[in-house]
Amino acid sequence: MQFKGVLISFWVLALIATVMAQQKPNDQSSVDARRQQLKELLHEHWEYTLRTNPEFASILGDKRYNDKLSDASYEAVQKDLAAKKEFLTRFENIDTTGFPEQETLNKTLMIRNLREDLDEAKFRPWEMPVNQFTGLQVQIPSTVSMLPFTNVKDYEDYITRLKGLPKVFDDVTDLMRRGLTSGRVPPGILLNQVTAQCSRIAEMKPEESPFAAPVTKFPAGISEADQKRLRAAVIEAVRGSVQPMYAKFAKFVDEEYAPKGRTEVGMWALPQGEAWYAFRVQQSTTTNLSPEQIHQIGLQQVAANHAEMLKIANKFGYKDLKSFDAAIKQNPELRPKSGEQMLELYRNYIDAMWAKLPQLFGHMPKAKMEVDAVEKFREKEAAGAEYRRPAPDGSRPGRVMVNTSDLEKRTTVDVETTAYHEGVPGHHLQLAISQELPALPPFRQQGYYTAYIEGWALYSERLGKEVGFFKDPYSDYGRLQADLMRAIRLVVDTGLHHKRWTRQQVVDYFHNNSGIDEPTVQSETDRYIAWPAQALGYKVGQLRLLELRARAEKELGPQFDIRAFHDTLLGAGALPLDVVERRVNEWIERKKEVARAQ
Repeated sequence: MQFKGVLISFWVLALIATVMAQQKPNDQSSVDARRQQLKELLHEHWEYTLRTNPEFASILGDKRYNDKLSDASYEAVQKDLAAKKEFLTRFENIDTTGFPEQETLNKTLMIRNLREDLDEAKFRPWEMPVNQFTGLQVQIPSTVSMLPFTNVKDYEDYITRLKGLPKVFDDVTDLMRRGLTSGRVPPGILLNQVTAQCSRIAEMKPEESPFAAPVTKFPAGISEADQKRLRAAVIEAVRGSVQPMYAKFAKFVDEEYAPKGRTEVGMWALPQGEAWYAFRVQQSTTTNLSPEQIHQIGLQQVAANHAEMLKIANKFGYKDLKSFDAAIKQNPELRPKSGEQMLELYRNYIDAMWAKLPQLFGHMPKAKMEVDAVEKFREKEAAGAEYRRPAPDGSRPGRVMVNTSDLEKRTTVDVETTAYHEGVPGHHLQLAISQELPALPPFRQQGYYTAYIEGWALYSERLGKEVGFFKDPYSDYGRLQADLMRAIRLVVDTGLHHKRWTRQQVVDYFHNNSGIDEPTVQSETDRYIAWPAQALGYKVGQLRLLELRARAEKELGPQFDIRAFHDTLLGAGALPLDVVERRVNEWIERKKEVARAQ
């Protein structure tokens, strides 16, 4: 019986081994099938994104929807929410067991993005779609310079788009009226700026409108006859469709909307305002920090910046920052002489930094970049400088857009640090590399997490110091002043929307704690009112990246490689900060294992 039992045991073991052997290829087949399922669903979702955001598709160089405009109607908003719910369910149902790490992360990030959009829906953000920074009245003309124009059809599609714009504005007007009914309306002080923006475009000569820019210069290959016909058609569309639409929208905002604008500027004055702001804080920072915690971090960082800035002021013989800031404002050598001089300063700093990038990075972007002036129609409300990413196919370079208005009130002390922030090694390097990573699906190549992207750009400002720049002490003071502004943002943004500060309290805090020029103080203050919590991502992201670098330097010692560290930070596209931290920690452990094996 014992012998028979042994035979049975061997038979059972053999049967199990046979079954397992047969299951291995089946298991691998299952993994492959599920990987393909995820890949196809990601592609389907990306196609949906391009189809429902045709302007974005055009900016990326995909011309399939060149004659289409995004549907801004309330019905389209509801359809989009339903589509996102369906996509979320389908992504959640895919089992990623056995997947490569980055493919699992694809699912995780997609689910995170969809849930975030659906979670925000309870606040009905579509009912408050317009302000002076992100409203369609500035977004649509700003995209014109990013649209591809290479042949006659591109222009004909553009004309179709221009003629379709009135419906988009009517749909947005309907959403704004819904917001009036539910109590979701921006502060009146911002809406007066929207009226001014619309009036400027409505009153321009049609041929000088930003919408007419594509016909000021045609690409080679378009005949003279076609150029004449297309130019006339675009100008007529601007005159007959676009400008009357802007005049109508300006009248609506001025007479119906702005008079009902909020008198309290903080989000707390909105329905569910406190909860909405808390949501925005987590969205912007990708952390669980509370508004109060961020406010306190801001106060600490402001004090730290003051201490560093005072060292420079003391070297110039000034005992306090107020007197040094006043001296800077009165120094004619620190004022821009012209808009073109401002642009040249940016170009020179960026060109010098390009030569230093191999010291800091192993992976370099292919995309080039240019420096241009902010469009005249929006420069009064625009930030000091901003970045526009390049086309993925290389047809359009990245651009640093510089605000050259109010030169008599600006100084040049912050130009160097802003050039590194907006250009290289800041936004251009990170965003260009991200969309050039072939292993990433498009939604990650074009991904955006404020704390990561703006945190990286702010972190990058310090890299100029590390490679020997900021030799001019005024520029170095400007670097600290720019860092101070990001620290101030933590204080005043949470002050406005969490502590219920007034607009004047924010302006006063700026003046009492910095020498930042008046145009910047005013535009920044309005920005935080219009775009709650967005500005928090800069400093929160920078501090986390600095913390991760310090950890890597401490744990790796002589094995720490700044180029490999930066390539690790930039090598997977934009990510939430918790994912960045996990990625860096894994890189540190791999480096340690290599060192132990040697």
